[in-house]
Amino acid sequence: MDALLLMRLAVLCLVSALLAGCSLPALDNRTNSRALGITESETTALGRAIAPRVQAHPGKSGITALADAHDAFAARMLLARAAQKSLDVQYYIWHGDITGTLLLDELRAAANRGVRVRLLLDDNGTNGLDKTLAALDSHPNIEIRLFNPFIVRWPKSVGFVTDFMRANRRMHNKSFTADNQATIVGGRNIGDEYFGAGEAVQFADLDVLAVGKVVGDVSSDFDRYWQSGSSYPVDLILPKVNASDMQQIQATAQTLAQSAAAAEYTQAIRTSAFIPQLLKGELAVEWADTRMVSDDPAKGLGKAASNGLLIHQLGEMLGRPTHTVDLISPYFVPTAAGVDVFTKMAKNGIKLRVLTNSLDATDVPAVHAGYAKRRKDLLSAGITLFELRRMSAMGKSTNSAGPFGSSGSSLHAKTFAVDDKRVFVGSFNFDPRSAHLNTELGFVIESPTMARQIAKMFDQGIPENSYEVRLSDTGDLYWIERRDGEQIRYDTEPETGFFKRGFVRFLSVLPIEWLL
Repeated sequence: MDALLLMRLAVLCLVSALLAGCSLPALDNRTNSRALGITESETTALGRAIAPRVQAHPGKSGITALADAHDAFAARMLLARAAQKSLDVQYYIWHGDITGTLLLDELRAAANRGVRVRLLLDDNGTNGLDKTLAALDSHPNIEIRLFNPFIVRWPKSVGFVTDFMRANRRMHNKSFTADNQATIVGGRNIGDEYFGAGEAVQFADLDVLAVGKVVGDVSSDFDRYWQSGSSYPVDLILPKVNASDMQQIQATAQTLAQSAAAAEYTQAIRTSAFIPQLLKGELAVEWADTRMVSDDPAKGLGKAASNGLLIHQLGEMLGRPTHTVDLISPYFVPTAAGVDVFTKMAKNGIKLRVLTNSLDATDVPAVHAGYAKRRKDLLSAGITLFELRRMSAMGKSTNSAGPFGSSGSSLHAKTFAVDDKRVFVGSFNFDPRSAHLNTELGFVIESPTMARQIAKMFDQGIPENSYEVRLSDTGDLYWIERRDGEQIRYDTEPETGFFKRGFVRFLSVLPIEWLL
């Protein structure tokens, strides 16, 4: 009995020590800073080029889409090079691969020019970067913070065991803002798969480059997150590094930039016209009423009020659709409540079309399980469902799924159009995780032009690069693929095996929908 008691005490002490070791440091001595003021930002090269155009379109924002993966990478690199006073950068994932390393080195180079760099990263997406981030943070002009960080650096999964309710809430926002004059917002994280590099999964995605009124809103929102109770300076979390580590970052980036693997990216930087045209005041943009929507960063601690949630703001801004809803979401988990809303819309004569990933294309089968069990109800309500084909299944097709093209093997863009006049672009997925757990960011753009482009995608490009899911007279699902003018029918999920389908069916009965 004494031995058993001693064993229990030992286990209790071990657990207590583990929990104590996982406690986050206090933020009492954290210093705060704010985005560059508009008066100061207008004296920069970006400000001088943009200000006259903004003054000619009061209250509006200039928007241009970044659909091509190489253009999206080059725009970020060149925006960093154009910055003269500040860079505010916020991302969910940042990989230490080719594109991630080159962009980090570009931030370092900007800091060397005297630019103040603030980098805010969700800590769940920084695997393998601790030494690099600590080295960058040692630069006097760079400050890096981690959102909802993990004290145990490896394996980070320990944090989900000891502090699940906090660790399960992540910062999914994505923005890249230079001199408080131009910003890039959308679906892309920082990594090769988002910019068309490498042989692994490549994402078809969408960002927008914005100038004008909405840029100040993004900067103010960055300040909210920077100063939030979930954002920790890396010097409180990561071990100190040697001065030589900073030199290693530059050396690694220079080696990568000269490699064959990076050739298409260095070429994109040399040939991209986005930022040079922006600096000349010549970049073609659409001037539109654009409103930022963003979750209260208190959501990261489960403390946000309902009116501080992006989903609430979206509902207020979009109102009630009257004609059409065209929705593109890589992770689409409508839940029973969402199916009810869509069904009521359809009964009121609203035409609803949805594009998401097929099981073969998705990178998260668990999320597909949450969607798959709702398909029959959605189809019965009259909603049209398309599932993007994986690139390998597309072969050498030259058809284009709208602005995302056919270069991505998995859909990652998050956008939708309402009534052919209003468009959302951002980080928000139509799933419970985006609605209730993760923080999100996006734009609502009053643009009939962009809305019509999305509608055209559903009319032409999407059907040619997707499977259309249908319901047979007997209530069974089947999939239609359009190829070379013919229709091919599948009675099971295309390009998938028995075990993968069985695994998804198993996941669909588990009570995990709230996590998806």
